[in-house]
Amino acid sequence: MAFLDGRTILVTGVLTEGSIAFHVARLAQEQGAQVVLTSFGRQQRLTEAIARRLPDRAPVVRLDVTSTADLAALAGAVGEHADRLDGVVHSVGFAPQSVLGGHFLDGEWPDVATALEVSAYSLKALAVAARPLMQRGSALVGLTFDATVAWPVYDWMGVAKAALESTARYLARDLGPDGIRVNLVAAGPVRSTAAKAIPGFESIEGGWDPRAPLGWDVRDADPTARAVVALLSDWFPATTGEIVHVDGGVHAMGL
Repeated sequence: MAFLDGRTILVTGVLTEGSIAFHVARLAQEQGAQVVLTSFGRQQRLTEAIARRLPDRAPVVRLDVTSTADLAALAGAVGEHADRLDGVVHSVGFAPQSVLGGHFLDGEWPDVATALEVSAYSLKALAVAARPLMQRGSALVGLTFDATVAWPVYDWMGVAKAALESTARYLARDLGPDGIRVNLVAAGPVRSTAAKAIPGFESIEGGWDPRAPLGWDVRDADPTARAVVALLSDWFPATTGEIVHVDGGVHAMGL
């Protein structure tokens, strides 16, 4: 049997073939899952086009994680394609350029608030929206970038990731009695759509490979996708509130 045979997985954040979420969706299908994607606005056409490049074309439902109407309608929209969700992948993040790229001290609250809402609060919003379709044994898996240190140019997105990691722990506490697991994967730098939107991101990825005991390829999202799929499966039945590092080992090394 494949890892995800008979499971239905909702995947957010698929925009291009370079998106980590695309590789998660592809691998999930290869492991036997039915996959449903989300998108909205002008991005939805991109997602629908990319969905054709998956092993099996996946349906796309509308979801803007900052829209209360979209969140309220999510269960019904997914319900047109599946009667339950066994897994949900949170691959959503955004911060205005004004709070990235070395502008930490210049960041003003409206832009910081946007970063926190889209990149951290949305994990809770997505969990609540998907909860009616989830059952015991379901899993919510999100993507983060190690928030225990201050990175060059990452600025308020780093703060948002710290909030995301804390949010995941509280969700693990409150959804655990329902049998729903909540975990994060902390990936090393991958040249994804999100990374390209951060000015000066090369200052983070530069030198990562020599510092990683296992080495690191910034062009390869597959190791990260494999970790997400493993956490979506029933091979981690008693793991929740965890952050699994997929970064070649850099997080464990001193300077």
